[in-house]
Amino acid sequence: MDLVLFEDAMKHVCRVSRIISNDSGHALLVGVGGSGKQSLSKLSSFISQYSTVSIMISSTYGLGDLKTDLQNYYMKSGVKDEGLMFLFTEGQITNERFLVFINDLLSSGEIADLFPVEDVDGIVNNIRPAVKGEGIIDNKDNCWKFFIDRVKKNLHMALCFSPVGESFRSRARKFPALINCTVIDWFHPWPENALLDVAAKFLKDVPMPSDDVRNAVERFMPYSFKIVEEYSAKIYDQERRYVYTTPKSFLELIKLFQVMLGKKQKELEENKDKYQAGVVKLTETGEAVNKIEEELKVFSVEVEAKKKVADEQAAVVGVEKEKVEKQNDIATVEAEKCSVIAKEVAEKSANVQADLDAALPLVEKAKAALQGLNLKDFQTLKVMGSPPSAVAGVFTCVLHLLSKIHEDVPVDNKGKLKHDQPWKVAQKLMQNPGAFLNTLNEFKGLVDEDKVPANNFKNIRPFLADEEFTPEIVKGKSSCAAGVCDWIINITAYYDVVVSVEPKKQAVREANETLEAANTKKA
Repeated sequence: MDLVLFEDAMKHVCRVSRIISNDSGHALLVGVGGSGKQSLSKLSSFISQYSTVSIMISSTYGLGDLKTDLQNYYMKSGVKDEGLMFLFTEGQITNERFLVFINDLLSSGEIADLFPVEDVDGIVNNIRPAVKGEGIIDNKDNCWKFFIDRVKKNLHMALCFSPVGESFRSRARKFPALINCTVIDWFHPWPENALLDVAAKFLKDVPMPSDDVRNAVERFMPYSFKIVEEYSAKIYDQERRYVYTTPKSFLELIKLFQVMLGKKQKELEENKDKYQAGVVKLTETGEAVNKIEEELKVFSVEVEAKKKVADEQAAVVGVEKEKVEKQNDIATVEAEKCSVIAKEVAEKSANVQADLDAALPLVEKAKAALQGLNLKDFQTLKVMGSPPSAVAGVFTCVLHLLSKIHEDVPVDNKGKLKHDQPWKVAQKLMQNPGAFLNTLNEFKGLVDEDKVPANNFKNIRPFLADEEFTPEIVKGKSSCAAGVCDWIINITAYYDVVVSVEPKKQAVREANETLEAANTKKA
């Protein structure tokens, strides 16, 4: 135990030791909490070579548990002849009936009905040899009396009570053995020299700047404690309210001082480290600033020289700027013209594309008409010696369209069909039906590239004007000729659209040339 044995503490140890050295010697230690009653009782027990025992209070601890503990203490002190100090505090009194057993133990040493009958017989048998050894008749009564006398000699109680409140007075009236069968040792407030010794003991390991500071702190502790006691008395006189200052609160004061001192020392160390780090940073910053100032002096000379050159360049730039602004104004006007022309080009191109897109279904219908043809139909058709007039008219139109395009179609100097028997020329073309169909399928590309003479379509206009020149009527003569008739009608319609769009396309080309010229002028 970490104890400070000042003079009053040693006096209490001597008193308690003297009390428990007698048979049936029990000590009633009265004092406020924290005055050292339990610690000094344990020290006195150790000096007297006794074993210190105490009960362990829990939420379920009751009379039966206390009775069991007392039975164990009686067996150790009475049968085994061991010296025991039973340390009992008022905080362990969870049931006032505990004091019935304590009162009997203090007054006579014998607690009624503590042991069952069978346990009493066992105790008598165990202690009988010791009774015989003392030369006493070993009957049951003598053995039991010898057991109780040994308990009185070996079992001693140290009752640690506080005088605060009504409970101590009430228990003293109800259980007179607490006062009559004990020796009271009053624990008065620690004197100032005792407080000084305690403060010196607990502060000896606390680092201080000097011995003078340590002595001042040690003297301040009892002084502050004494001031609090004086003000506690004033509060009682004025408010009739107790403010207790116990030795335990004095120890808490010392502990608080240690904690606060450590906290402040830690803060100072941290602040010191921060300050030192700040000084280092400031030094480094100062050196860096000096270096920058030196560099700045050098740079300032270079800047002045460059500034002079820049001023000269600025004058030149000013003149050039005026020229550029004039050119920019001209370019702005040209840009506006270009935007107007570009808008017109876009509108014209859109119109041309719309017309061409509208003509695409005609091309698809022409292709569909050719895809529906069967090569066998051509073989059947080409063997006709004298075909119906409708069929002959369809293939005459084909020959007109292929004039100057297909090498097997004879034409005169004016580009007209030369042969007087068109059907024979058509039969020659149909000798290879696949090549013939490819020629018709590729005809649309020739129209797009403007490789078909206008007279070719002009020569078939009389045939198209004939009311009987329709796929429905021609189909009655030949399904193959009906498909070619359908192709002729749709490719002619497509040609008409292309021809009508050509002026628009020319206008778009001219507009693009104008836009290109305007952009060149703007640049």
